Amino acid sequence: MPSYRRPRLPGATIFFTVRLEERGCTLLADEVARLRHAVATTQRERPFTIDAFVVLPDHLHCVWTLPERDSDYSTRWGAIKSRFSRLLRDGCRVGFNPTEAVRCGQEVGWNPTIRRSRSKIAKGDAGIWQRRFWEHHIRDEGDYHAQLAYCWHNPVKHGLVEQPEEWPFSSIHRDRARGHA
Repeated sequence: MPSYRRPRLPGATIFFTVRLEERGCTLLADEVARLRHAVATTQRERPFTIDAFVVLPDHLHCVWTLPERDSDYSTRWGAIKSRFSRLLRDGCRVGFNPTEAVRCGQEVGWNPTIRRSRSKIAKGDAGIWQRRFWEHHIRDEGDYHAQLAYCWHNPVKHGLVEQPEEWPFSSIHRDRARGHA
């Protein structure tokens, strides 16, 4: 089994890519309100600054800056993923509209716990997210701006829109309003 070593740098600025287990589905865009809630709740409990964020149908990219004496981004991602999964599960029980239940190739009655491997079941993993995430610690100002631009332009790269401003699930709207993009 591989041993993953992640840097532990308090106050670091980090670029992340986080993916759903099933590529090609539209769950994140379809359920962006639940994702926003999961992120905001986690951010209140374990503060961090969101420098950039873009949500695509099956993955997201973001740049965070951690507090000065804090290096624990893995716990934050675990909380966000589990909160989002629970919100989906709970949403399917109360106020679930079966006519809108086609998500990630599933038919009516979609259940976020299906198609899990034995190891995911043993770990209590709902099977929605890829188990890990990719992170890159920002090295300098040029790297920082390159990662922000990557977030903003990713919907264009994937052919979802022609201009970054056209994608509704991006911090580019907030950042342009502040004069940062």
